[in-house]
Amino acid sequence: MTAWLSGPVTTVAPGLLGAHLVSDLPEGRVVVRLTEVEAYEGGDDPGSHAFRGATARNGAMFGPAGCLYVYRHLGLHVCANVVTGEVGRASAVLLRAGEVVEGAELAWARRAARGVVRSPVDLARGPARLTVAAGLRMDMYGWGLLEPGAPVHLVRPSGGVGVVARGPRVGVSGPGGEGSTFPWRFWLAGEATVSAYRPAAPPRRRTGQTGPRARRSGGGGPSGGAGGTGGRGSDG
Repeated sequence: MTAWLSGPVTTVAPGLLGAHLVSDLPEGRVVVRLTEVEAYEGGDDPGSHAFRGATARNGAMFGPAGCLYVYRHLGLHVCANVVTGEVGRASAVLLRAGEVVEGAELAWARRAARGVVRSPVDLARGPARLTVAAGLRMDMYGWGLLEPGAPVHLVRPSGGVGVVARGPRVGVSGPGGEGSTFPWRFWLAGEATVSAYRPAAPPRRRTGQTGPRARRSGGGGPSGGAGGTGGRGSDG
């Protein structure tokens, strides 16, 4: 069952577009059709949480394909990633945005309890919004997503999904944010639910600082995916 998620992350990521993320929890069922994702690797990806190796936080990225890697962005928002590739080699795909195709009322109630919801298009438009709408939580870290009867699972797209676009990842600073080297954000062209692109915010100069501020690179802090630093990638 893991074969479609076991390849290189830059191949698997666009293949997740159009897939359904099914969340069937005690409070109800929500289904999100994925419209935007980002790919992250390990030691070869300076924008990744796993750039400097395995830690207690990113350990799921080294696990079997099809597991859920969740973490808190800036200590506030929960972001969700699907682990891909081979065991022992870190890679994961951030679920950046989607369209709620079932359970919109429950998704709206969850979002409204956490903040402002402006329209149905915004229910899962951005990784933090998507996790709230789908009811994903930190205690789901490492859950398997490939069993059809699991409380949270993925359903592979069954047909064509339209035109896939690609570009730089949102809010990733340093070399990992270079669009020419890492055009690892993928989305369905023309979809209203795709989040807006934002580059990483420039580092702020501290008062009294006499030298250039050291630029952080991979593993220092997420931008909303399984890696990156700075920026506002959560769209929460």
